[in-house]
Amino acid sequence: MGSPRSSGSARGSRRRRWASLLGATALAVTAGGALAAPAGAASADVDFATHCIPPAVAGLPPIDGTTTAKIEVDKAAPKVGDTVTVKYTVVKPAANNPTDLALPADIMTPSGKVTLGGAQTGSVTVAGPKKNDPVPGKAPFPSFSMTGTFTVTAPGAITLSPGDYNIHTSYILELDTPCTVTNPPAPVSETVTATDGTQTNTRAISLSSASGKPGDSVTVSGSDFTPGASVTLAGRSGGTQTADKATVTADAQGDFSGSLAVSDKTTTGVVAYEGAAWNTDKGAGPAAYVVIDDTPVPAGSQKITTTVKAGSLSMSQDGDAVQLSAVDFGKGGASDGALRTVTVKDFRGGPAGWSLTGKVTDFTGPGAKIDAGKLSWTPACATKAASPSTCQAGSAGPVGGSGATLASTPDGTLTGGEFTADAGLSLDVPAFTPPGTYSGVLTLTLT
Repeated sequence: MGSPRSSGSARGSRRRRWASLLGATALAVTAGGALAAPAGAASADVDFATHCIPPAVAGLPPIDGTTTAKIEVDKAAPKVGDTVTVKYTVVKPAANNPTDLALPADIMTPSGKVTLGGAQTGSVTVAGPKKNDPVPGKAPFPSFSMTGTFTVTAPGAITLSPGDYNIHTSYILELDTPCTVTNPPAPVSETVTATDGTQTNTRAISLSSASGKPGDSVTVSGSDFTPGASVTLAGRSGGTQTADKATVTADAQGDFSGSLAVSDKTTTGVVAYEGAAWNTDKGAGPAAYVVIDDTPVPAGSQKITTTVKAGSLSMSQDGDAVQLSAVDFGKGGASDGALRTVTVKDFRGGPAGWSLTGKVTDFTGPGAKIDAGKLSWTPACATKAASPSTCQAGSAGPVGGSGATLASTPDGTLTGGEFTADAGLSLDVPAFTPPGTYSGVLTLTLT
């Protein structure tokens, strides 16, 4: 991976060798109004110097270049004990396809690390699906994303920086191109601010690698387990435990390091837990892990492969204006209506749930206003059949300027589906509010 820095016939020979051997890789509520749902704030793209080592069979020298990347999280203000899902996107890898050989789609399986700093230190193992657009000869390598999780163990500001990453390619040969941060840590791309919470479970694990061949062993390191406890290490395939298991014993500080051989090709993660079976109260994970199937194709056979592509989290609205019922001057009271139905589609296919929240401005009118805290809602939520997640409606009560939850789904081993969210609306209009039309804007945010 990357443009080699050599010249003359040696350079041409190495390129031919590379090409022959591999393929690299506004509820405007009025008495009328408009409903908007702006996207949340994006994390910062950062650039950092990267040292990449092409596969040995390519005969190419190391590549020193610049990687552009960003880190995103599903919870910007978690509590201690919460699980945070991290998305590491390499926006621009450090190098281009160095050959004239065009590389096909869906041959790249990325993995990597995210570095934690500040109130909590360590690293988060991340892995991505086998997914990429075709790469023409000499063209830049495409962007790719990897996800993983970590458990918040301390309050305060926790920084997240992109770390080392590896691109495994499955085309003609099974090859790796590891890229390391030249001057670690890389710049901070995202910061979460953790608050004190009920520390019911602060157990955490990390893996020595996010991928491997069938039967390869991965080192699982854990912390905050019960001192002296027997801890089971196990593979997970979605929401099901595989037959790959091992047992270690936590030391006097509750830490451990053990080896787990992972053979099941459907593995999506690794967990560690105390007791006879997996329990979220006494376990940690899953930490992302991918088994790379390198089984050779027998003579006279053809290997048939398909890819399930991850999608996105999105929402749409059945209209952007709500008309509440009129009230009488001198009497005031409840001005009622209904939120326009919001449809949420979660096709990410990962472990993260989502939250749909809303907040409203004051209702302004002819020389007067009605306070935002006067608007209340009664949320409702429905889940489409066969969806992996189940939608939960938020609590009935004031919406106000600080906001409230309309609907959400929890984190899980595998999440996703289609959902609809609704709410009954009621604006408590003071008795002698001057006659006229009053409008406020309810903003919905999906995270």
